[in-house]
Amino acid sequence: MERHYQLQDTEKTKDIIRAAIEKARKKIPEGKVATYIPELGKMDPDQLGICVFPLAGENISLGDYDVRFTIQSVSKVIMLIAAMEVCGTDKVFEIVGSEPSGEAFNSLVELDLNDSRPYNPLINSGALAVCGLLLPEVSYHDMLRFTRVVCSDDEISLNEAVFESEMKTCSRNRSIAYLLESKGIITTDVEDVLKFYSRLCSLNCTAASLATLGQKLANDGVDPDTGKRYMSSRTARIAKTLMLTCGMYDGSGTFAIKVGIPTKSGVGGGLLSVSDKRAGIGVFGPALDEQGNSIAGVKLLKEISNELRLNLFYDPEWNKETEDRIFNDIVKDTVI
Repeated sequence: MERHYQLQDTEKTKDIIRAAIEKARKKIPEGKVATYIPELGKMDPDQLGICVFPLAGENISLGDYDVRFTIQSVSKVIMLIAAMEVCGTDKVFEIVGSEPSGEAFNSLVELDLNDSRPYNPLINSGALAVCGLLLPEVSYHDMLRFTRVVCSDDEISLNEAVFESEMKTCSRNRSIAYLLESKGIITTDVEDVLKFYSRLCSLNCTAASLATLGQKLANDGVDPDTGKRYMSSRTARIAKTLMLTCGMYDGSGTFAIKVGIPTKSGVGGGLLSVSDKRAGIGVFGPALDEQGNSIAGVKLLKEISNELRLNLFYDPEWNKETEDRIFNDIVKDTVI
């Protein structure tokens, strides 16, 4: 069996993804839309859509792929990319780490108990630190333009209702930001940082917007259609690595084992996924699991990861029967 499935076989790929969508829909009743930001609680939990944009071949868009939703924490990838490009990688990782946290996305634990940096830039504390680094260098409008460009979507705009809702309910983020200020990690005005961060999380996008960004990341920062570079290959590599290890909050390890695709989630129901050198993937499904990840979206990615062989660690030779025999064969054949 070949290691990689040929995504260029568009009709067969569509059939596989359609079947995966139907399986994933069955998970929706187990999830709930986010309500801690009241505006997000108004979303329809039954929506589910996906875009798979190969580096070569026809783009595939199915289900509710064109519904606009707020990007939420998926924007942390864009914040990180911008910070590495504008401020330099070394400066970014002076103020944030690159390790999984094992805590909830809005946790204060690692900051409160340890005299340390945020664990990584893909949790709230790390993203707030990154925004504090970015804000003196770039404006919100600069970041809006950058987001539109890397997502190839000029219709990305601020959802004012969600932004206002976020600002009214951001007590935890405010606590995190002031704690970061007390540690000397944020040196810019804290309220300005909170507004900057919350605006970037409140941008409306679609699954197609995310798939387009994923496509550029999969191609090491280069648009495969135009050949234009949007970020350095190093920036793309670091972003993909952190998405794999830290992108799904305290569900990152399980997701890496079961799905094996670098992915960043958001509580708006978005998932940005990167099948390296193959495709960018965007998913929308607002019903969330206990970790704050799209419950149907995760199931959908698991299904297509298996069927389309997208797992970074896919082994074409693996089968359960062989695995069960390996240990016994080794022990039986070993003389002590």
